[in-house]
Amino acid sequence: MLTDVDLLIVGAGPTGLFAAYYAGFRDLSTAIVDSLPEPGGQVTAMYPEKQIFDVAGFPAVKGRDLVAALVEQAGQWKPAYLLGRKASTLTPLDGQGFEVGLGDGTTVKAGAILITAGIGEFTPRPLPAGDGWLGRGMVHFVPELDVYRDKHVVVVGGGDSAFDWALALHPIAASVKLVHRRAKFRAHPPTVRQVEALGVPIITDAEVTMLRGEPTVREVEITVKGQEPAIHPADVVVAALGFTADLGPIESWGLKLSHRAIDVDSTGKTAIDRVYAAGDVANYPGKVKLIATGFGEAATAVNNIAVALNPEAHLFPGHSSNEG
Repeated sequence: MLTDVDLLIVGAGPTGLFAAYYAGFRDLSTAIVDSLPEPGGQVTAMYPEKQIFDVAGFPAVKGRDLVAALVEQAGQWKPAYLLGRKASTLTPLDGQGFEVGLGDGTTVKAGAILITAGIGEFTPRPLPAGDGWLGRGMVHFVPELDVYRDKHVVVVGGGDSAFDWALALHPIAASVKLVHRRAKFRAHPPTVRQVEALGVPIITDAEVTMLRGEPTVREVEITVKGQEPAIHPADVVVAALGFTADLGPIESWGLKLSHRAIDVDSTGKTAIDRVYAAGDVANYPGKVKLIATGFGEAATAVNNIAVALNPEAHLFPGHSSNEG
């Protein structure tokens, strides 16, 4: 099967979804490919229930609500969604764009490519004591908060995700404890202070050394450095230890890469003509990885793509508020 579009967007996270909207605004036909089975990228897969604070106009917005709004916004231009499929090969077509081969055998012909793949394919870091417990009370992400109502929850980790989950679960869980192997945290300091102010027990210089229960976890053993292990009730263990990531087949496309990101210029253009990147996957001096940044980069890239595809087009299209 062949899909023929002006622009192929690789990555259906927030940046890719906004790019699909903006490409439609620029009268470009668009397809979006993503290896995940539903749009939203990392937000949908990892923290749909978390509040996001860096989107302009929203004091706070839940991850799943942001994704739903972006899908609705893009939907007015009817982009083609090619989900659950991985972009594998990139073949130039003699100045007439590209053919991109997908993992399921589908081929997409596109005049230009915009890569919005975020951090790429991500794999959660394992909890050493959690071998065999995934799906039996241990999770890496919390897709629905209400599932944990009145449960005893132990969150393991010291980064933003760990503290965000502790903050989100505190109002509904029977109890929440946070365990971190160090005394210092990587998490945003204001979030740490919020969790501390709620009185959530934070056990530092400690590790979860054993999970117990049948068929699901019922308690955990927590060992503080220099002390004897102690047993704590736990119906759920959230192993928020971060993740490893790579760009998968994109790394073989001949792009210039730096630290698992794609080097771009001020227009979003990569080392390959008519291939652009935006969002967390794009790299340039002074880059700040925020969802808000990705939105601006997507608009910049799409406007420059419009001119690359049609040199008679204007770089600046006018404000969308002038339409109608």
